Amino acid sequence: MIAAHDLSPAELAALLHFHADAGVDWLLDETPVDRFAEFAAARPMPGQATGATARPAGQQPVQRAGEPPHQPSSSPQQTKRPTPARGAPPAPAVQQNVAMPDEQAVAAARFAAESARSLTELKTALEGFSGCNLKNSARNTIFANGDPASAVMVIGPMPDADDDREGLPFAGRTGLLLDRMLAAIGLERSGIMLGNVVPWRPPGNRPLTQAEMDICRPFIERQIALAEPKHLLLLGNFTARFFFGGTGTIHTLRGQWRDVAAGHLILPALASLHPQELLNAPASKSLAWQDLLAFQARIAQG
Repeated sequence: MIAAHDLSPAELAALLHFHADAGVDWLLDETPVDRFAEFAAARPMPGQATGATARPAGQQPVQRAGEPPHQPSSSPQQTKRPTPARGAPPAPAVQQNVAMPDEQAVAAARFAAESARSLTELKTALEGFSGCNLKNSARNTIFANGDPASAVMVIGPMPDADDDREGLPFAGRTGLLLDRMLAAIGLERSGIMLGNVVPWRPPGNRPLTQAEMDICRPFIERQIALAEPKHLLLLGNFTARFFFGGTGTIHTLRGQWRDVAAGHLILPALASLHPQELLNAPASKSLAWQDLLAFQARIAQG
């Protein structure tokens, strides 16, 4: 086993990035801590006043890994905090991250999204929004990217590890495959809009909860409403269900034009397979090609 002090700074950074991409959110101490002993030591002895710390005779306080050794108190009384001098400014309050109830978070997301009058304002509002817990573990906030004047928008599900690392939708291998798919029908990344339903990568790519989807919905619908595309291409099972509703799979939802509501707009949308699904099952590329040809024909019709 390689010790941490044997690694270079670059190797340590790569290792931390690997653990973050794998969904590791907590680090453990090298020395185990007996929490049961801590709890037993904190319980008051019979007849002892509440608030006093009781331990069996001769037992030392449990020391956590990385903490300095406990020093015996020279006085049985607790040390009083010094009284601040008169006229001195009060000590700053410790800021705590209080979880926002789901209903309030959805309302806050809807207000922030509807208050934006441009894509630039919406991006600023999304980056400053703190009502979704997905943002706490994500590296970047993924916002729609490309040319809103193209009238074409391609939407995927949630960011993956490559998207989160690069800060852009459809990065990495899936992005390269999508670029080739678009080029086959005369489109390119810089000439259309690319976006994701969810702006933050879930830890370990876990499935989203209904509350998380409800919180993210106002932002993606507002992105569509402000970009005003005429044609939507929805990639992946999650994306198709998100906009079409129901519990069907992408193989039952793909290839069918359906109307999608986004604010005051009702837009035609076509669902197809996500590039990652094509990488996992190359035999499905023929189905995706049929969908791309249908999408190209619809664009040609105006």
